[in-house]
Amino acid sequence: MSPSRGPLVAGAAAAAAAAVTLTVVVWPDGSGSGTQNGPASSATTAEPSPTRSYPLSTTPRTIPAVREHTAARGPGWKPAKDSTVVAADAGLVDEAKLLAKELKIGYRGEKSPRSGDVELALAASAKGDPESYTLKTADNTVTISGPAQAGVFYGTRTLKQSLNADGTVPEGTVRDTPDRPQRGLNLDIARKHYSAEWIEARLREMADLKLNQLGLHFSDDQAFRIESDSHPEVVSDEHLTKAEVRRIVKLAQSLHITIVGEIDSPGHLGAVLRAHPGLQLRNTQGVARQGAIDISEPGAAEIVDDLLKEYAELFPGDWFHVGADEYQALTVSDPAASYPQLAAAARKKYGADATVQDLTEGWLNDRAAVIRDAEKIPKAWNDGFFSGGTVTAHKGIEVEYWTGKEIGARPPQEYLAEGRDVVNLNDEFLYYVLGEPNDFTYPTGKRIYEQWTPFVLRGTEPVAARYSKQILGGRFAVWGDLPNAQTQEQVAEGIRMPLNAVSQKLWDPREPKLTWAQFEELADSTR
Repeated sequence: MSPSRGPLVAGAAAAAAAAVTLTVVVWPDGSGSGTQNGPASSATTAEPSPTRSYPLSTTPRTIPAVREHTAARGPGWKPAKDSTVVAADAGLVDEAKLLAKELKIGYRGEKSPRSGDVELALAASAKGDPESYTLKTADNTVTISGPAQAGVFYGTRTLKQSLNADGTVPEGTVRDTPDRPQRGLNLDIARKHYSAEWIEARLREMADLKLNQLGLHFSDDQAFRIESDSHPEVVSDEHLTKAEVRRIVKLAQSLHITIVGEIDSPGHLGAVLRAHPGLQLRNTQGVARQGAIDISEPGAAEIVDDLLKEYAELFPGDWFHVGADEYQALTVSDPAASYPQLAAAARKKYGADATVQDLTEGWLNDRAAVIRDAEKIPKAWNDGFFSGGTVTAHKGIEVEYWTGKEIGARPPQEYLAEGRDVVNLNDEFLYYVLGEPNDFTYPTGKRIYEQWTPFVLRGTEPVAARYSKQILGGRFAVWGDLPNAQTQEQVAEGIRMPLNAVSQKLWDPREPKLTWAQFEELADSTR
C-alpha cells in the first residue's frame, strides 16, 4: 500500500510486452465482430454507402481509443442550433440531460429523434459487457446504445471527446468495450486533506476517461479524515463531513464511478490509537509500534468493526478495502518473543502450532467477513496474504498488488496460481508519492504508456497471459507521505497525464497507435 517504511529499491528499467489471448467480444448490438486482446491492426473498416461525395470517415480521436470503428461516407455530426438530446428509455434521462448541458443544446425528453439530434437508447438485447456501447453516426443523427446505462454513458464521453478534438463526430459506427472491469484512481486523503470540490473535479476528469473506480484511503497514522458517528473521538480536525461524502458519492454514481472506502488495519491505525492508547501494540519492553493495534485485545476488533460497518453503509458500492499491509508485529526477527500476547492468542484461537502470522491472517479474514456481511467484496493489500501458515486468507478477498518489497509480499504469480483475483497497483509505475521519499520518483504518463500493461504487476516483468482473467484491472495511486510537497493543484496537474495513460492501457489491450507526443497532444485537445 503506502511506501511509508524503509528504502525501497526501484525495479528494472523497461517492461517486457505481455502476451495476450484472443477472445470474442459481443457488442451491444449483438454482433461478434470485435476482438478482445487482439492484434494491433487497424480497427477501421469500410462499408457501402449511397453517396461518394464524401471521403471515408476516420476513427474518432479519443482517450482511451475506441476499439472498433466502421468507416462510412458522410459529413459526420456536430451540434446545430436546433439539435437536441433525446432518451429512448427513462433510465437514460440523467445521461441525456448531462450531455445536453455539456454540448449546450436542448434536452427534448423521451421522444423520437429528429435530424440533428443525439439519441440515447438501451439495446434491445442485454447481451455484452454492461460498459460496452455502439455509437452510430448517419443521416445527421447520432444514436448511442448499450446493454446498460454505463455503456451508453461511455458512448457520450466518446462523442464529447470527438467534438472537443476535431469539432465533429465522424460518420460510421463505433463498437467499443473495456478490456478490464476495474479502472481508476486511488487517493490517500488521510495523510493529505483534499477538499470535496477537488475530489469532485477528479471524478469528472475520470469519467471522461472512462475510469470507473475511486479508492479513498481515509484512515492512517497521521489522520482520520471522514466524520464518524460511532467513534467521533478518532476524527481529525480537518476532515470531510458525511454530507460532503454523500455529495461526492452522488456525483460519482451519476458518472458511473464506484467509490471504494478503505480503513487499513491492523497497521496504519495511528489516528485511531491516539484516541485509544490502551489498544496500542507494545513489545515485552513496553515499546509501542507505530500504527499497530494489539489484535490480541478484544477491544481492537470491536472498534475496527464498528468503523467498518459504519463506512460500509456510507459507501454504497460493491467493494470495501480492509488494508492488511505492513503490520509491525511481523517485521521483527522473532514475533512470538517480542509479542508473547499475540503468540498466546494465536494458539488459543487456532491451535498449538499457530503463530503470530496466523493470528494476523485470521484478523484479515474476520474483517473481510464483516465486509461480506455488508454485502460487499473485500479488498486487501497483497503483503497481507501469507503462505505456509495454519490460517489462509479467504479466496473471496481481492488482492490489491502493490509491491514485492515488503515482508509477507510474494511474487504476483503465487497469488494468481492460488486462483486469486488481483488488481494492479504496481508501485514501480503507478505510485505517485508526494515528496518522492524512499527512492520513489513521480511516475510519468509516458513511461506508463510505453512500458506498462495490466500484466506488469511487479517491477517491470509481465506475468503469463494465462492469468489474464484473474487480473481485474488497476488503479493509479496518490500517496501523501510528505503532504506539503505539493499543493492540491500541483497534484491534479501531476497526475493528469498518468491517468490518461492508465485509461488507455486498461481499456484497449493493443499496442497504442499514437506516439507519446501525439497522445499528449490529443489529451490536451480532448479536455
